[in-house]
Amino acid sequence: MLIGVIFDMDGVLVDSHPIHMRTWKRFLFSVGLSVDDHNMEFILEGRKQGDILRHFLGDLCEEQVSMYGEQKDKCYREESGAIEAMPGVREFIEQLDRESIKMAVASCGGGKRVNHILDVLGLRKHFQVVVTGDDVSEGKPDPAIFKIAAKRLNLDGENVLVIEDSVSGVQAAKTAGMKCLGIAVPRGAQNLLKAGADRVVSSFCEVSLEGVRELFEERLAV
Repeated sequence: MLIGVIFDMDGVLVDSHPIHMRTWKRFLFSVGLSVDDHNMEFILEGRKQGDILRHFLGDLCEEQVSMYGEQKDKCYREESGAIEAMPGVREFIEQLDRESIKMAVASCGGGKRVNHILDVLGLRKHFQVVVTGDDVSEGKPDPAIFKIAAKRLNLDGENVLVIEDSVSGVQAAKTAGMKCLGIAVPRGAQNLLKAGADRVVSSFCEVSLEGVRELFEERLAV
């Protein structure tokens, strides 16, 4: 039975991937690195900021991670005004609100950035729980971030739907024992299905509360 929904943020709640990629490129260039688009895909896989920094810059100490993280976040804040909610997501959230479905955000982004974006777009009021990369030691595909969100919602994983757009996010949701709806353009849908997504749609314009409730129905063999 569907009682709660956990949303990833980047690429799910908000159309932030282009700005996210642009600001990471801008930051990396500022420290002497030029990274092509293929290698930048690592950034979109639900990693914690520290993991991304170490992936590109090597074995950094915590002080360096904090310093570089502040520089990157500054770049992001300068462009965050251009971020918009994903098409159809507000309407879907309103459906959930009307039915008193509990909602959480679970993003491996830093807490300051995640909450800033939710506030800028006026979305924060809809979520009882916000879990960020600051709350976990491992990023996705580790399931901890979704388990923490469900626990803070006081829900069992079997009654929770996770909405994700990355392979690592889908893997994390399924490892946590939750249903998962994938959001992906057609060329990426198969990757999410292979990772275990229960259903994949191209946008929230294809999503309804009735439709996601079907994922929780027990189907009898015929």
